[in-house]
Amino acid sequence: MSRFFTFKTATLPMLCMTASLAFAVSLSDLSNQEASSGLKAALEKGSVAAVAKLGVTDGFLGNDKVKIQLPGVLEQARPLLKMSGRGQQLDDLVVSMNRAAEAAVPLAKPLLVNAVKSMSVTDAKNILSGGETSVTDFFREKTSGPLAVKFLPIVKGITDRSGLSAQYNATMAQASKFKLVNEQQSTVEGYVSQRALDGLYYMIGEEEKAIRRDPVGSGSKIIGKVFGSLK
Repeated sequence: MSRFFTFKTATLPMLCMTASLAFAVSLSDLSNQEASSGLKAALEKGSVAAVAKLGVTDGFLGNDKVKIQLPGVLEQARPLLKMSGRGQQLDDLVVSMNRAAEAAVPLAKPLLVNAVKSMSVTDAKNILSGGETSVTDFFREKTSGPLAVKFLPIVKGITDRSGLSAQYNATMAQASKFKLVNEQQSTVEGYVSQRALDGLYYMIGEEEKAIRRDPVGSGSKIIGKVFGSLK
């Protein structure tokens, strides 16, 4: 069976000598199959864990690192809106935005798992030799488009219940005609869908960091072997 390191050096001649030597020491005892299996196990474990943490009540709202705040325009107008007695509406909108993200995120699980199963040798190479965001970059590239499509109707169904959301959308529709707002913030549902994706990829990245720090603690022998060899 060909060795993973042999594949690496044969196909990546432009890697600097220092990086190549470090990689040779760490992965020389792993076969292609072992490296691929370990990566797929780690990616599936991390992505499923991220979905589980976010796709529950307060998964977004109770986590300051991913909590979805008001769109910039509304945040800037908060003082005036509070003075006009609409402070509670703003608070309610923040809750509904985060509840919408919590409801949408579970839809990501099958797409994330499928992305892992279809991972190519090139994908594996990029992740193993990449930095701390390599897994996040992989998932964003493979899933962000279809997930945005899946999230939008779920998010819209929840955020539409807020009267302030409808008013915001009507105002932004006029502003967008004159290029006064970017497309991402032109509707509440579009804004929340993007923030939900950002939160999901952020949490996947956090899971990756945890696995890299303590691969043996993952409870998986193959994850421990592959990621342990990178230390």
